[in-house]
Amino acid sequence: MSATDKKDIRAISLEELKNFLVLHNEKAFRAKQIWEWIWKKSVRSISEMSNISKELRNLLNDNFEILPITLKFSQKSKDGTIKAGFSLSDGKIIEGVLIPSSDRTTACISSQVGCNLNCKFCATGKIKMQRNLTCGEIYDQVVEINKLSLEVYNYPLSNVVIMGMGEPLLNYDNVLAGIDKITSPEGLGMSPQRITLSTAGISKQIKQLADDRARFHLAISLHAADDMKRSNIMPINNSNSLQSLSEALRYFYEKTKTRVTFEYLLLKDFNDTIHDAKKLAEFCKIVPCKINLIEYNPVGDGLFEKSSTKNAQAFFHFLETKNLVVNFRKSKGEDIDAACGQLANKILNS
Repeated sequence: MSATDKKDIRAISLEELKNFLVLHNEKAFRAKQIWEWIWKKSVRSISEMSNISKELRNLLNDNFEILPITLKFSQKSKDGTIKAGFSLSDGKIIEGVLIPSSDRTTACISSQVGCNLNCKFCATGKIKMQRNLTCGEIYDQVVEINKLSLEVYNYPLSNVVIMGMGEPLLNYDNVLAGIDKITSPEGLGMSPQRITLSTAGISKQIKQLADDRARFHLAISLHAADDMKRSNIMPINNSNSLQSLSEALRYFYEKTKTRVTFEYLLLKDFNDTIHDAKKLAEFCKIVPCKINLIEYNPVGDGLFEKSSTKNAQAFFHFLETKNLVVNFRKSKGEDIDAACGQLANKILNS
């Protein structure tokens, strides 16, 4: 069998692996050993599976391959944030971020190479969508960023946010499979409560998350609580209106009882007035939620500016008067284009 005919062993199920072994006169229980090497020990090649016989390793090597991502570059910000560029097996590049705070580190990982949503405030949206990431490539980002966390900060990752390049819900199956491998006891064993998936708001898939009883956190990139304004900066709103989104979120909360996070990017003279804050407060009545107000980070096109401190503070305090849980999220990694919305900025301008 040629290398091009080999299957990605991380793209098959445990049951498929068992069936393969039985078909080749191997014991079915070996599948669990192999599975542990792949998802718990994060091996990068079949030859590393030291408690598997040489004959079985040769059989696996003849039929399967592991396609790991490779750390291509890393940059450290003055605030300690580290941006990591990863090379995929086909040579494409994605980016992830290690975000440190006083008592934890968070990995921000990607779900696609590029993105076709074309949100006007986001650098990734300016890159043509090339392909979805596989389950293994999503998993690998957590493994590799955890290595950086241990190496630089001496403690393991505590949280993962799927907020990097791409729209996770347009790569639904691979993203959920990746989360399963990150959280499963047979995988990395991270609590689902430490995982947050951020979406621009694909209503149908949010309902699917509810039906699939998602146990991780859901964040919505809202950025405007007015259809006209939101469609202006997020074309996805034309097919997933605020009404459609609100219905999906009610359904999600009814099924999961999980509080939703709304992310709101403050853009100068666009969505940062008290009138905008009133609309946001009204929209937030649909489900129990918290709000993250986010500083805008330039992406080099001059379309938007950061909201003034005065307007940002007034917006924040208005929401507080409505008894809403609201946080102001300071940007990290802006000097290395690792802040929210900036991923792939260096790729675009290199």
